Amino acid sequence: MKKLRHLPFSLSHLAPICILMPLLGGCTNNNQSMESKNPFHYPSSRVESIVDTLWDTEVVDPYRWLEDDRSEETEAWVDAQIEFTQKHLESNPWRGPLRDRFESIYNYEKIGMPRKIGNRYFLAKNDGLQNQSVWYVRETLDGEDHVFLDPNTLSEDGTVTASLGSASQDDNFIAVIQNAAGSDWQEIHVYDLASGKPHGDVLKWVKFSGTSWVGNGFYYSRYPAPEGSEFSAENTFHSVYYHEIGTDQSEDRLVFRNNDEPNRYHFAYATEDRQFLILSTSTGTDGNSIHFMDLKAPNAQWQELIGGFSHRSSLVEHSNGRFLVVTDTDAPKYRLVGISTSDVTNWVDIIPESEHLLEGVNSTGDQLFATYLQNACNAVVRMDMDGQNPREIGLPNAAGSTGGFGGKADATETFYAFTSFTYPTSIYRYDLATDKSTLFVAPEVDFNPEQFESKQVWYTSKDGSSVPMFIVHKKGLELDGNRPTYLYAYGGFNISLTPSFSPSLLLLLENDGVYAMPNLRGGGEFGEEWHEAGMLLKKQNVFDDFIAAGEYLFDEGYTNSKRLAIAGGSNGGLLVGATMTQRPELAAVAFPAVGVMDMLRYHQFTIGWGWIPEYGCADSSKADFLNLAGYSPYHNLAPGTAYPATMVTTADHDDRVVPAHSFKFAARLQACQAGTRPALIRIEKNAGHGAGKPTSKILDEQADKWAFMFHEMGLKP
Repeated sequence: MKKLRHLPFSLSHLAPICILMPLLGGCTNNNQSMESKNPFHYPSSRVESIVDTLWDTEVVDPYRWLEDDRSEETEAWVDAQIEFTQKHLESNPWRGPLRDRFESIYNYEKIGMPRKIGNRYFLAKNDGLQNQSVWYVRETLDGEDHVFLDPNTLSEDGTVTASLGSASQDDNFIAVIQNAAGSDWQEIHVYDLASGKPHGDVLKWVKFSGTSWVGNGFYYSRYPAPEGSEFSAENTFHSVYYHEIGTDQSEDRLVFRNNDEPNRYHFAYATEDRQFLILSTSTGTDGNSIHFMDLKAPNAQWQELIGGFSHRSSLVEHSNGRFLVVTDTDAPKYRLVGISTSDVTNWVDIIPESEHLLEGVNSTGDQLFATYLQNACNAVVRMDMDGQNPREIGLPNAAGSTGGFGGKADATETFYAFTSFTYPTSIYRYDLATDKSTLFVAPEVDFNPEQFESKQVWYTSKDGSSVPMFIVHKKGLELDGNRPTYLYAYGGFNISLTPSFSPSLLLLLENDGVYAMPNLRGGGEFGEEWHEAGMLLKKQNVFDDFIAAGEYLFDEGYTNSKRLAIAGGSNGGLLVGATMTQRPELAAVAFPAVGVMDMLRYHQFTIGWGWIPEYGCADSSKADFLNLAGYSPYHNLAPGTAYPATMVTTADHDDRVVPAHSFKFAARLQACQAGTRPALIRIEKNAGHGAGKPTSKILDEQADKWAFMFHEMGLKP
């Protein structure tokens, strides 16, 4: 997940605090007292009398014991909830057919972008249903594949992922970054590039790190070994180290640690010419500073390039005596500047700010590739290193997303991926000499894209703001106001949602459903002004935008409240939780996935402190406390309320948004739920926040989701 700003403060959305916040002021409840109002006999969730006082307000936390993920009681509760949920889902007549259909759709070869290391090409491939993609090596681009590394052999259940980090300057070694069971914790293993065998070096307690080779080793970032649970204990003192090949990790040289500021991230990487080491520091997920050190100067010291944490900047490369930096300094939609290495006050525009968001810039083959976001769709412009001679790259479609265009300064080719809602992710090779793209590989998916259509609409939010939304469905679908509709969004951390292909969505679209994806404020689709309009004390705008999207779908004849599902993950899980507590009648089904549900304590777990610049902190100011308490999903559930049929999803190895958020929310929801709709929690074991989930778990999870939704909407298989 992103500086506290001077924003106008309003509590107009909070309404009477005693009504919207039943866990404030001493209110309690228990499951037994609510059972008479709901037909489901949920596993018991013990209620305890814990009361905190924040800013003269009592806050009750009856399920805090679920924060201890190592206790026998919590483990027993988890097992009971898993058993209860599985029994409920097993009785669903949609589940089997959807699982079978999804497996047939998902069973296609998936190939990633080739990466050239030395004279050989490395790429990841999945034959269709392998749990993890396998890394292959080719001597030529169209040559025969040879297995370099198969992550499926690293664990019995396919839950260990392996990605290729950077390679040594002599192309003899490569860092392989492994994650187990979906955890953010990483291990860095060094492999011999020629033989594909481990060299023996293994680095532990790595998190949020890449690798950057200089000489006979590389720079990386790690934490001290955690005290307490490795999946929920707070992570502090993110530090940069240098590891020399063939030595034990205990001998690694500490390059940078800030002993006065434990809650900061630090990332170090060298420029391609290995002349400068760059250090990026952030207080969280929003804003950063950049320092540099001349690696070729004796007794070199860190020098400040961009100070403070009020802007977002990233260094692209060092070229012709300048650092090329993408920044929002004096440019809310970003620009590329050249900063003199000898006079850091000397800035010149290379790519000035424009009306469209400059999403990123790559330096490849002595050329710049600038990726723009135009109404949440990508466009790419190639230009010379001084920003001159611009020409747009011809992408397969105007309404899609792209990524790639990486490579070294001497590259003669580069690769990129393109996707849209109806265009499965395909890989293209771009020849820098001819300025031409050719298709490298396109997947063969069991569907006909000509049967579906997508469009972008604009609707009006509560405060009059205009918000865009993508809508996808079958061509010619009759809009009778009764279509099963899946409304998915995120709305935070400067993250942009753009069109992409998802085989899972075909289960919805083939059953005459509608997919809707609004670009809420808080995201990054239109630059920092759009982002800031949905963060901190303006977070309510995000929920208002989401609610207005649902109302637009009603007004335009797509669906109604009995056929609407709302969904989101992580910060999007918070979105769903806040929406269903503020407007429980809006949707029939809710899918809050791996969500941030306790907004008063989120900063006390793992790296939750890093989200304070985005959310604020209840401990820091009364204004923040009142704002967060006003929408915190866990605290705003009210007894005797008919909430949507809800399936909360989380995983036991999620150490980013710890599962305690979902555990506490689900326990409270089960106690409060009135009416006949279920309140389930689906807990995945040996899985994390989502990345690297094996294919077998993906197939089961998606089938369960759509089966739950269709059944709760009263649809027949």
